[in-house]
Amino acid sequence: MLIVRRVLVVVLALLLAVQVVRNAAVAALAPLRPASAARFWAGHPSVEIARGLAEIGTASRERRPIDPHVFRMFEDAAAKSPLSPEPFLVRGVRAQTAGNGKAAKAAFLAAQWRDPRSMPAAYFLAGYYLRSGPLLKGLKQVTILARLSPNGAGAAAPFVAAYAKNRSNWPEMRALFRSQPALENDVLTALARDARNAEAILALADAEHRTPESNWLPILLSNLVASGDYVRARAIWSSVGAGPGRAGEHDLVFDPGFSMPEPPPPFNWSFGSSDVGIAERQRGRKLHVIFYGNVDGPLASQLVLLPAGRYRLQMQLAGSSAHPELLRWSIRCDKSSEPIADIPIDQAAVHGWTFEIPANCPAQRLELIGRSADVAQQAEATVTDLRLTRAGSDA
Repeated sequence: MLIVRRVLVVVLALLLAVQVVRNAAVAALAPLRPASAARFWAGHPSVEIARGLAEIGTASRERRPIDPHVFRMFEDAAAKSPLSPEPFLVRGVRAQTAGNGKAAKAAFLAAQWRDPRSMPAAYFLAGYYLRSGPLLKGLKQVTILARLSPNGAGAAAPFVAAYAKNRSNWPEMRALFRSQPALENDVLTALARDARNAEAILALADAEHRTPESNWLPILLSNLVASGDYVRARAIWSSVGAGPGRAGEHDLVFDPGFSMPEPPPPFNWSFGSSDVGIAERQRGRKLHVIFYGNVDGPLASQLVLLPAGRYRLQMQLAGSSAHPELLRWSIRCDKSSEPIADIPIDQAAVHGWTFEIPANCPAQRLELIGRSADVAQQAEATVTDLRLTRAGSDA
């Protein structure tokens, strides 16, 4: 009797070892080589699913009908492995192909319930809801799909942005942003790449995403300026970038005292820090600039909207300056590379600078530039008491 029991234990151990090996072989081979896995365990649900998917792929590639035995294989796998999502995905696709949307939706939901990280389930559900509604559920599935993709949530932004352009979808967009707050920044940034989406952005951006630090703001402003819509760009910058009451609508140049770094360019100062040199605000309402003397270019720049007419710029130089003749104030039309007028900074400090804006120049770049000499020399100056006013009969 003892011998029989020992033999039974050995047999059970061998059977268990064989089962472990078969499971290991199936786990390793089923996803990539279903035919090889089938030699180990043809009826294993993972093998049936892998073989079925492979046969569906082959049939689709060859543009021929799927053999009915494939669907029977999936049904068998579903019975053996009720937590596997793939049979339900296939069931959903089959129902969808037959025009049974209700059954397809139920199957896709069952697949997602079994595996919340199933990308195919999110894909098919997104397609179903975006076609049949409700839109919000479809967009939520898009965000789920994006989170599961290698590019993360940002991958959904351009897709969602396409729906956000439509005014009738704005209520759903706001609801989506409330439920997926991390998505709002990416969608608004995607919208900002087209200046025509300005109205949608302003309608959808909540208080948290409507600040001078918002990622979409410089992108939208840049595109509005590039398209020549200066007035709208300035209005958005004033309300969002500068904040109510800070834009200085009656000032011809913003922040002449160099004391307001928070509002972003282009309607505030943009300072260089490059091979040209460096410019920075200093306490006491001053601008300190250093021109390296090797490469010409702007050190400080601001986009201004001066109507046609004569203007006068006045300023002072604080402390000692080195080679101020290499530093020049320049004004040019935004779309032009040639200046309307320019003047060395030391002459502007002593005599002031009067220039005229022509009628066909709706926006201008006021720039402090460095212009190199025959022999490289470093220039340095500190600007204070800057004022820009109308001159002559325009004053």
